[in-house]
Amino acid sequence: MTKNITAGAADRRRAASSDLLGPNSEIGRKLKQYYDELVSDHVPDRFAQLLSQLEQAEPAQKKD
Repeated sequence: MTKNITAGAADRRRAASSDLLGPNSEIGRKLKQYYDELVSDHVPDRFAQLLSQLEQAEPAQKKD
């Protein structure tokens, strides 16, 4: 009887360690998938140009 209880506890610990988020693990997987897709998206050329202009304007503002 004690072996069954101990074995069950060990199984639960293994399951918990492999699934740290518990019932929220699916939400976590979906958020990670969304984040990975967002980070890998192409930045439009116009947006990259605007960022470049902002970076060039910042040093000029610091001198003033």
